[in-house]
Amino acid sequence: MINKTILKKQGILNEIENYIRVLIKNKINPLDIITKKSIDNAFILDLAMGGSTNTILHTLALAYEAGIKYSLKRINYLSRKTPNVCKVSPSRPEIHVEDVDRVGGIASILKAVVRFSKSPVWLKEKTVNGQTIDDYLKKSPEPDGDVIRVGKNAFSQKGGLVVLYGNLAPDGAVVKTTGVDKTMMKFIGKAICFNSQEEALTAILERKIKNNAVVVIRFEGPKGGPGMQEMLSPTSAIKGLGIKVALITDGRFSGGTRGLCIGHVSPEAAAGGPIAIIKNGDKIMIDMQKSKIDLLVSEKEFKERMKKIKPFIPKVMGGWLGRYSQHVMSANYGAIMDNVIL
Repeated sequence: MINKTILKKQGILNEIENYIRVLIKNKINPLDIITKKSIDNAFILDLAMGGSTNTILHTLALAYEAGIKYSLKRINYLSRKTPNVCKVSPSRPEIHVEDVDRVGGIASILKAVVRFSKSPVWLKEKTVNGQTIDDYLKKSPEPDGDVIRVGKNAFSQKGGLVVLYGNLAPDGAVVKTTGVDKTMMKFIGKAICFNSQEEALTAILERKIKNNAVVVIRFEGPKGGPGMQEMLSPTSAIKGLGIKVALITDGRFSGGTRGLCIGHVSPEAAAGGPIAIIKNGDKIMIDMQKSKIDLLVSEKEFKERMKKIKPFIPKVMGGWLGRYSQHVMSANYGAIMDNVIL
């Protein structure tokens, strides 16, 4: 429940009420704002500031609820055209969200993208304050050049999020490139597999994971979890121990995650996805530049393993959580329900 007293003290409650009045006065409904173009704009902002991978998950779910067909593959198209102009902690430890707000915030980030790149920002889209994006940006401060960088000084000429594809993730997997060390943009390592977050965390803390490994955490996706756990504990432990490894999972990550951490692997293990067939010692190749993630086994071996996948038995069988586990879809759809009438 929202604590109105706290919001009032912070001045946030009045601001929320003012926006609601504007929306009502101008008869602006949710679907007047939520369009395919506005979703493009939201992803462009996320790519420009190397935001959390969770935004992909939630925005895809939002698109689905709005009746908008939006492909995960479009994010890579936008990423190729959108520079990464802003980094905040932990990707840039000395810069925080309040620093971004101080120099102009979201509006200045979008202005840097519009003025200094070919990113396809849709300027005529409506906003909650009744303005268009174009009107909103005209009144915003110029990018400061440090917290929000422009042109050749951008952190990267590509966006801070990438969707990887390959035999290991035929429907995609998501990685925040802003948090990945440049030396690990192409990585090949041997798999160490765990069927839960808890198993993986125990092994990491007991120092059983060595450099150049690929930690695989599966059966933690929307169906397998159930509910798609956040892998903050394993990723924090890896960072704290200073080991050089990759981590791949059908679960998700916190916005505070750093390192070569690949989540949302789809289809998930519980849905019969290829992440379920990985064995300890298998080599896995990750290539950020080519947006690829592959299990390095022969095609014949790959097909034979896929045939042997056993049907998934849900961890929770009854109640609403049991029904959720039966009907939820993998992360490439935003972990939405399949709309079966229960």
